[in-house]
Amino acid sequence: MAKCENCGKTTAFGQSRSFSMKATKRTFRPNLQRVRVMEGGRLVRKTLCAKCIKRLARP
Repeated sequence: MAKCENCGKTTAFGQSRSFSMKATKRTFRPNLQRVRVMEGGRLVRKTLCAKCIKRLARP
């Protein structure tokens, strides 16, 4: 399933609105990427969203 292992962000659902305001269903998918992260002194592969990757990269 598309889910960030750090913050739990998943697919969100909403509606697209045309010029006539007709609603059609759509999905908002998180920007998930598989990265290697140091955890407990060893490298672990995790699926993280781009926002969590940016947070981990901060000094």
